[in-house]
Amino acid sequence: MKAIRRFTVRPVLPAALHPLSELARNLRWSWHAETRDLFQSVDPDRWTASGGDPVRLLGSVPADRLAELAEDRRFLRRLGAAADDLRDYVGGDRWYQAQSGGLPAAVAYFSPEFGITAALPQYSGGLGILAGDHLKAASDLGVPLIGVGLLYRHGYFRQSLSRDGWQQEHYPVLDPNELPLVPLREADGTPAQVSLALPGGRSLRARIWQAQVGRVPLLLLDSDVEENDLGERGVTDRLYGGGSEHRLLQEMLLGIGGVRAVRTYCRLTGHPEPEVFHTNEGHAGFLGLERIAELHDQGLDFDAGLEAVRAGTVFTTHTPVPAGIDRFDRELVARHFGPDAELPRIDVERILRLGLETYPGGEPNLFNMAVMGLRLGQRANGVSLLHGQVSREMFAGLWPGFDADEVPITSVTNGVHAPTWVAPEVFRLGARQIGAQRTEDALTVGGSERWDSVADIPDQEIWELRRSLREQLVEETRRRLYASWRQRGAGTAELGWIDGVLDPDVLTIGFARRVPSYKRLTLMLRDRDRLLDLLLDSERPVQIVVAGKAHPADDGGKRLVQELVRFADDPRVRHRLVFLPDYGMAMAQKLYPGCDVWLNNPLRPLEACGTSGMKAALNGCLNLSVLDGWWDEWFRPDFGWAIPTADGQATDEDRRDDLEASALYDLLEKRVAPRFYERGQGGLPDRWIEMVRQTLTHLGPKVLAGRMVREYVERLYAPAARSHRALTPDAARDLAEWKGRVRDAWHDVTVDHVETSAVTTTAELGTTLSLRVLVGLGGLAPDDVEVQAVSGRVDGEDRIADAECVPLKPTGGPDTEGRWVYEGPLSLDRTGPFGYTVRVLPAHPLLASAAELGLLAVPSEESGEGAGVLLR
Repeated sequence: MKAIRRFTVRPVLPAALHPLSELARNLRWSWHAETRDLFQSVDPDRWTASGGDPVRLLGSVPADRLAELAEDRRFLRRLGAAADDLRDYVGGDRWYQAQSGGLPAAVAYFSPEFGITAALPQYSGGLGILAGDHLKAASDLGVPLIGVGLLYRHGYFRQSLSRDGWQQEHYPVLDPNELPLVPLREADGTPAQVSLALPGGRSLRARIWQAQVGRVPLLLLDSDVEENDLGERGVTDRLYGGGSEHRLLQEMLLGIGGVRAVRTYCRLTGHPEPEVFHTNEGHAGFLGLERIAELHDQGLDFDAGLEAVRAGTVFTTHTPVPAGIDRFDRELVARHFGPDAELPRIDVERILRLGLETYPGGEPNLFNMAVMGLRLGQRANGVSLLHGQVSREMFAGLWPGFDADEVPITSVTNGVHAPTWVAPEVFRLGARQIGAQRTEDALTVGGSERWDSVADIPDQEIWELRRSLREQLVEETRRRLYASWRQRGAGTAELGWIDGVLDPDVLTIGFARRVPSYKRLTLMLRDRDRLLDLLLDSERPVQIVVAGKAHPADDGGKRLVQELVRFADDPRVRHRLVFLPDYGMAMAQKLYPGCDVWLNNPLRPLEACGTSGMKAALNGCLNLSVLDGWWDEWFRPDFGWAIPTADGQATDEDRRDDLEASALYDLLEKRVAPRFYERGQGGLPDRWIEMVRQTLTHLGPKVLAGRMVREYVERLYAPAARSHRALTPDAARDLAEWKGRVRDAWHDVTVDHVETSAVTTTAELGTTLSLRVLVGLGGLAPDDVEVQAVSGRVDGEDRIADAECVPLKPTGGPDTEGRWVYEGPLSLDRTGPFGYTVRVLPAHPLLASAAELGLLAVPSEESGEGAGVLLR
């Protein structure tokens, strides 16, 4: 029989055990081994059955067991120590509190998904896991962050397989009362809510739930409340679900509702108001509009409000292809804003102008969330050095006339939260070497360039650790594979072969990620005979564990999954190649440490960063990857392998896959497997162990989320906070007025004549020339602009590379036609073909970049024989 109503019945803990509730509700347990060990000791069997979730565990422990624990002095001592440790962690000073330089009082961090723990399934892939790691690292460092997201009642889908290997999606209903969440409440005890206005006089209301991630509060908005109509209740039903309007409403709730939730939280708790707002991808971009509306209510017009909002906003793009960005029809956006809907104080046309693709190659009727994010954020970044370069080229149309390398998008390479992803056995090995506290500090705060203490760990210990982790993965794989086949309809009698799947002494390769086409899940199947030879080699066999989910609407991705599953079902290879369905955090925490090699073969440069290989590296797993994302930045042959790319313009897609798959097989056959199986005099694979040692020594400190968050603080949050403080209402009005005046006058800014003291087209290294430029400034003054000499080595088409920009100075006043003379030196500091030009840019002390306005003036071909003269 089916229940007609459901309740969540919470246990009544004896007074002595009350700290267990505090420990269970703070998600620090998800990365704090001692707290997890404490919960496991409550009831080991129920801990396993609960999936390692303390909230579920406490809801299932019998009262007599709780009474027994309340009298257990040893347990109570451990409980008291864990509770004291959490209070010290949450309240004590950490790295951030020891810094100087006017850091922000608080930072609001918005993301559509957060991967904190499998017990709070609000993530789909890398973006969410990165956001979760960002919050955890901020907590470890003491950064006063407030996380903001949505609470999806179905989360992301659970994946299983049909008998013929087709992906099946399941959407379990999540009850917030059974998750590690508490409702944010008003002073009178009623649930705190935010509300958005919808067309036709309707409203979208959302309750605010709070998860505590160490020191960091995470606010999650939930539209499944009784006050909403059925359609509005479903807005937060599924992560990345629904049609275009559904997604728009999700993103309006995230951005606009999220700012309102932050204001409510700060009002109720006394938390400092954020000075910096960080938008993790474009989904939350509407937050800037809400903040402009707030300033409008304080007396600022739209232009001044825009300047004030931009000053304190950081935008991070994760997308290397335009197709990966959310774009909405302009009419859909227009219908949801204005007098009859949300933000009625703001002119709809001003809102649309922020997101429309009004640049060469854009589609002017589409509202682009990343474009809005860039226009509303004074500081922007990609998530690896290569991705920063790709982003500058992809969005260059927003800064016409500037070379791509001058587009104001920097990069902060992603990192991963080591305490979450490092296996306990790896942590204990480090603790034996340098002590538990130093190991914890190295994994959280970081700061060193190398982990040199790894050199002192004996080879035997490293190899025994690696085999132990591989053995654990073999056991986990067999357990998951058995459950998968039972779901696919197999009977117990036909599954005896699973006991022989994988071998703890065979070279083990891992491949696990989302399954869009560019990640090339099935590249390994390109030449099946060669793959069979590698898997079944009698002396140097290879085994591969694969996992990954295709988006529910991506039938192409599902076909890739099915193709691989059908190959893995072949009795000839099923003991050597395994596909595990339902890839998530719980699986990943076993998979990364247990693999010897982490495989990544995307189409370069479509991988923005790719953090799975970082998590593997922290456990001593070696990377075998295309030079894309972070691997392009940090690869060295001392600790991994690079798969050559065939990305020439003349190579079609099929040919490219053939060439790169062949290179992958060659590497596995001739370099990877021989090194793994080669034994030295002591019977150990000495050269393999040395590569593991080099991975930990050199990559370990680099791939940390602690390093990443420190970079955000120093390079983006602190400058944004200073800009925010400088943009007082009067300063914002002045800057907006100045920008308007400069834009209006810019068509009259010209470079009329350029000349140098050069008399020939050759010169000696170290020569300094005199440069003289005549410029027309129209209605602008010299204080409004900077005139620069731009020089450097030139290519065959006279394009300047590695340019150096030197400001020139005005000499005297304007001539009778209002033109100004600028002069300065031009140093010939490089040999070979050398060239220069001059340009005029807007200049103001409150600009974060000379390219901010997207305006510049350069010489015409008639401006003088010296304009761009080449010295060869």
